[in-house]
Amino acid sequence: MKSRPAAVIFILVTVTLDILAMGLIIPVLPKLILDFLGGEMTDAAKWSARFAVVFALMQFFFSPLLGVLSDRFGRRPIILLSNLGLGLDYIVMAMAPTLSWLFLGRIISGITTSSIPTAMAYIADVTPKEKRAGAFGLIGVAFGIGFTFGPAIGGLAGDVNPRLAFWIAAALSLANWLWGYFFVPESLAQNQRKEFKLQRANPVGSLTLLRSHHELWRLTTIQFLAYLA
Repeated sequence: MKSRPAAVIFILVTVTLDILAMGLIIPVLPKLILDFLGGEMTDAAKWSARFAVVFALMQFFFSPLLGVLSDRFGRRPIILLSNLGLGLDYIVMAMAPTLSWLFLGRIISGITTSSIPTAMAYIADVTPKEKRAGAFGLIGVAFGIGFTFGPAIGGLAGDVNPRLAFWIAAALSLANWLWGYFFVPESLAQNQRKEFKLQRANPVGSLTLLRSHHELWRLTTIQFLAYLA
């Protein structure tokens, strides 16, 4: 496979903007929840936990589905659809009149941010096997940049207005969509695409597959414990 450095750079910019947008709302979401609940800390803590759980559940169920769809229709349309959906979702959250609307927005966020595995598949498509470790390492750099500067910018925006961070996140996500639309080429050739089979999108089935590969199962367990901590 011939390496495509330009395509790798494009997708790394896409991932960086995506993570930056997600990081922006981390410091302000709890404050917005607290405002909706009239400053009641106990209820706000419970609702914050619900927001975190529903976000993770959406990623658990939809990451495999988006992955299978990207195998069938290509990586580019899935990434673009997710970026556009995330941008529109942040607008919904910025304008949310009630806590229920904010909660609905978080559900949609969990679905649309499930495109990160598709971006990693994109990297695998355009990078030779011997260079994939380095390319995946750059994905880690993109995560680091996004989660370092995103919360910092979000915190500053939150001092002005908690909803401002959502507007900035929406602008970044929509800019990300435009960037992808004009500059990110498709990575998966037509002859490499697979027939869509819903059973391949089963998240429980994915866990079963992991158990059949002991090294991957151990690595996944370590990663799970790290996130749990």
